[in-house]
Amino acid sequence: MKATAFSSFLARIDTADYRICRHLNRGASRSLIRRPVQLASRLGDGILWYVLILLLPVVYGAQAVKPAIVMALTGMLGVTIYGVLKRWFVRERPFIRHAGISQVGAPLDRYSFPSGHTLHAVSFAWQATVHFPDLGWVLVPLAGLIAASRVVLGLHYPTDVIAGALLGACLAELGLAFT
Repeated sequence: MKATAFSSFLARIDTADYRICRHLNRGASRSLIRRPVQLASRLGDGILWYVLILLLPVVYGAQAVKPAIVMALTGMLGVTIYGVLKRWFVRERPFIRHAGISQVGAPLDRYSFPSGHTLHAVSFAWQATVHFPDLGWVLVPLAGLIAASRVVLGLHYPTDVIAGALLGACLAELGLAFT
């Protein structure tokens, strides 16, 4: 009986996930929405974070060396964690599973759970903002835009993004414990 109740619960989450994803994905049909979220998603591929990590010591001096190193290490740990989880959960991306969702961006890999873009956006924005609060006004909204872009582009379900954000927050806190 409990397994049936749990299966029913998961089915309800899946249905809600699909509906939200489909609703947000429709926004990608408008270039005013599509272009900024495509750009945000592309920045979240890693380039932005590599540049941030490299520039922190240049801009903030010696005090930024340790945070930059820790951010790089948490980034590598994040890649490992989301890679393992994607192979374990094997959740197909929304545009693959549902004909009503359009693919508006290129995925970096096959599976969607959890969102690696969101994991890194939250982790790096959190760590950088704690150490250098003046970066928060740019990094926090950008992290939110990167996370939202993944759903709008049909690449992730909302629960993929939520899981990625939670993992990113945990990695950020782990990184902050070492700095």
